[in-house]
Amino acid sequence: MTLKTPQDSLTIMNELVLPNDTNYLHNLMGGRLLHWMDIAAAISAQKHCNRIVVTASVDNVSFQQPVKLGDVINIEAKVTRAFNTSMEVKLDVWAQNMPSGTNIKCNEAYYTFVALDENSRTIAVPEIEPQTEKEIELYNGALRRRQLRLILAGRMHPDDATELKALFTAAKKEV
Repeated sequence: MTLKTPQDSLTIMNELVLPNDTNYLHNLMGGRLLHWMDIAAAISAQKHCNRIVVTASVDNVSFQQPVKLGDVINIEAKVTRAFNTSMEVKLDVWAQNMPSGTNIKCNEAYYTFVALDENSRTIAVPEIEPQTEKEIELYNGALRRRQLRLILAGRMHPDDATELKALFTAAKKEV
């Protein structure tokens, strides 16, 4: 398989917040934003592996700033690391108010996708080769995030999470 870079999977999606997307306070509904984020992340994962993908998990999502009616949402998604059949996708979400020109980061999250073959069975995905310092940092952190996901899902025992344990062991030594 050919090595790919995170830039190969970069997806930028824009959405205009319309009345049907908002709640009684004229703020974007969280579920609508999650829907848009899932689409952008899926496109990024599909670009990486050229396969149909399905959402396997969504990490902690916190809504940092309200997004108002009329704002333009900009979602940036890119694969940070590929494992055997799964990929972690990082999303950064910005809300832009066109009249004022303000642009604020309102959300970020990590989604995990699994690639499927024509029989809906998992299939291997290409490895990723980070290029920049930031991409390397995200790549290295992806294994710890994956181990935490697996522990929380009950699919990994905490004692087996060596990368995650090393993080806490290093912090303990510094104290």
